[in-house]
Amino acid sequence: MRKNKSIASQLILIAIAVVLLNVLSEKFFVRLDFTADKIYTMSNATRDILESLDEPVTITAYFTRGSQQEIEKARNDFKDMLIEYSALSDGMVNYEFINPNEDAEAEQAAMQAGIQPLVISVREKDQVKQQKVYLGAKIVMGERTDIIPVIQPGAAMEYALSSSIKKLAVIDKPMIGFVQGHGEPSLSALSQAMQQLQVLYDIQPVNLTDADLSQYKTLAIVAPVDSFPTQALGKLDSYLASGGNLYIAFNNFIGDFQTMRGNKTETNLRDWLLSKGLKVENNCVVDASAGTVGVRQQTGFMTFTRQIPFPYWPLVRKFQDDMPITEGLEQVMLQLVSTISYQGDTSLTYKSFLFTSDKSGTLPLPVLFDVQKQGGNNDYPLKELTVGAILKGNMGGSNPASIVLIGDGDFAVNGEGQEAQQRQPDNVSLMVNSIDYLSDDTGLIELRTKAVTSRPLKEIDEAKRNWIKWINFALPLLLVVIYGIIRMQVRSRKRIKRMEEGYV
Repeated sequence: MRKNKSIASQLILIAIAVVLLNVLSEKFFVRLDFTADKIYTMSNATRDILESLDEPVTITAYFTRGSQQEIEKARNDFKDMLIEYSALSDGMVNYEFINPNEDAEAEQAAMQAGIQPLVISVREKDQVKQQKVYLGAKIVMGERTDIIPVIQPGAAMEYALSSSIKKLAVIDKPMIGFVQGHGEPSLSALSQAMQQLQVLYDIQPVNLTDADLSQYKTLAIVAPVDSFPTQALGKLDSYLASGGNLYIAFNNFIGDFQTMRGNKTETNLRDWLLSKGLKVENNCVVDASAGTVGVRQQTGFMTFTRQIPFPYWPLVRKFQDDMPITEGLEQVMLQLVSTISYQGDTSLTYKSFLFTSDKSGTLPLPVLFDVQKQGGNNDYPLKELTVGAILKGNMGGSNPASIVLIGDGDFAVNGEGQEAQQRQPDNVSLMVNSIDYLSDDTGLIELRTKAVTSRPLKEIDEAKRNWIKWINFALPLLLVVIYGIIRMQVRSRKRIKRMEEGYV
């Protein structure tokens, strides 16, 4: 009897504890994050955005239920994130989940909100059928609305959601000008970068001859191929003297893959940069760590495409520590890049932040591209060559100015029409981070680079790689052994207790 009462008391206490935990979890959300990049830990940028909200935000999440496991996981992860957003914002973030697949009315509401379904293949009873799946959200603040059409499983959910809220919260956006008229790509040819920059900024094309440059927080000059009029260069000088900021992605040479030749660009911007102390060297970087190109080969009657390393497209994985521009970046591919050096005086501060690998080199311009070039150690005698740098200080005036210079103009350019191509996320992040840094708004940099893009094991040194392999092999076995020992001791104590006199 006494034993039954004891069990009942324990069950009542457990029930009370569970209820209290559920009540407390609504107010105090706690999550343990053991990932290397702290993917599941709210960043300071998100906390600042949520704490500064001055009107409520309503989030309607449209997620299909009962579908594939990864979609269910994405839904649960997004729900956990919304719970945390609501807690951090002190109730200013409200949310609801709707399953559009439940009925036609819910599906129509999702479609009207701008959430388009994805069609995926689902296997059921040895058959493959097509299913419509919704993974999106509508964010509303006052009369302003933004849409996240697709929340990719495993993607950077926090960046998508926080940037959407930030976009609605910022009303008077600072202006960023993209210089046009010297062969630069149009704004539509920079679609990935524009999508991210428009969260915080009002982006405008700029004609240097006619525009009032004082209204722009930062000016961007991307891949010019023609010369600048003297008047335009003079306006750039005045802009820097007044404390302006310049982002310059510069093509020192252009590759012609019909003739397999790289020819120097004919633009006087190179000389203008030199007048500031920034020299774009007359060379082409080659690197043992490089992107690949497809080469068609024929064996007998068979023709196939083989991917081979192309050393003229360096993969940059070395970045300056404690530099917001490169925070969180893992790998940037530069296609046809020249090195950068500083030849000015110490009145200005020069700092490199992008470097080639420990096996790199340079070739003089013009250069002939050799697709079959594999290269040995003699072809890569140099290391950590600078391909991106920043210059800061008073440039002709009393207000400090900044220039970010990268020795490749096309690394974040998508192109237009049938020639358009997606750039890897870190390429786009490098450009957007640079403009954020120059514009004194580094809040979203931490979020933008939070998702892992590439972390190949071959880039890890052998000792660390072996340590990871042994941990993966031994840790599960060790946990099983520890569990067995604990279980054996518990059962042993129970047996001893049952043998005691007076045990009922």
